[in-house]
Parts: sequence; C-alpha cells; structure tokens
Amino acid sequence: MLLRRLARPLLAATFVYGGINALRNTPDHAKATAHLLDRTLGDVSLPEQLPTDPETLVRIDAAVKIGAGTMLALGRFPRLSSAALACSVIPTTFAGHSWWEYEDAGQRTEQQIHFLKNLGLLGGLLISAADTGGKPSMGWRARRRARKAKARTRSAAKTAKRKASKS
Repeated sequence: MLLRRLARPLLAATFVYGGINALRNTPDHAKATAHLLDRTLGDVSLPEQLPTDPETLVRIDAAVKIGAGTMLALGRFPRLSSAALACSVIPTTFAGHSWWEYEDAGQRTEQQIHFLKNLGLLGGLLISAADTGGKPSMGWRARRRARKAKARTRSAAKTAKRKASKS
C-alpha cells in the first residue's frame, strides 16, 4: 500500500538521523546515559556479559537506530524493526528528556515537548509493529487452524463411531 511506503521512511528518518548523531557525539550522549544508569541501576550488579559502559551503550543504541530505522524505511521486516526502535526510544526518552529535573521553565517546556514528541513516535512505532500489512496476524491464523483441526477431529470421531456401531 502506498501509505505504508510513504509513512515508514518518514517514521524511520528520525531514528536513522538520531543514530548517526549519537555516533558523531558519543561522549555527549554518554553523559545523559550515565545519568540514567545511575538513577535506574544504582548499586545493582549486572552479569559481566552485559555492557554497562555508557559509551558502549550509546553505540549499541545508535546501531539499533540506524539498522532498524533503515530496515523500516526500506520495508524489510517492518514489524521487527518497529519493535526494536520502540525498545530503543524508551530509554532514550528518559535519558535525554527528563523534563521534571529542570528548574528553568523554558528548558522544562522544551524538554516536555521533546518527551511528548518521543511518546508520539513510540505510538507510531507500536502501530507499525502491530501492522500486518493487510495479512492476517499469526494469532488469527493459529486460532483458525485450531478451529479447523478441532472440526476435523470431531468429524473423524463421528465417522469412527458410525463404523464401530455398524460392526
């Protein structure tokens, strides 16, 4: 559909640009990430396999945004790439736009606008992640197959009963 071909690249553009910007300015983004990590994790110890270095996390987030954003823009695995971007936008929103921490009314308002914009993008990503492109969802197909299997089983049971009663 033409609408999907137009809307997906428009939605993805923000994330691709944001990912490239994060790679160009990793130290600046890492400061906001470090602040978020300090607030959320505190003294929690994570497994050694998980990266906790803010710059590494910023680079991973940037790679997700660029990769998934490009895939969404091209219409490749749009549901998966939308879901990945949705998972990426949540920590980015809280790390970069925590408006409640600002004393200055102007900065607070600016951060509220960015926070709400990101929530709007998250809503668009959730819709995109649920969009089956006009095809039935996996859940619908599974329920339909289950109903058909149940009907075949009943039919086979009735046939078996008739044959048993004739014998």
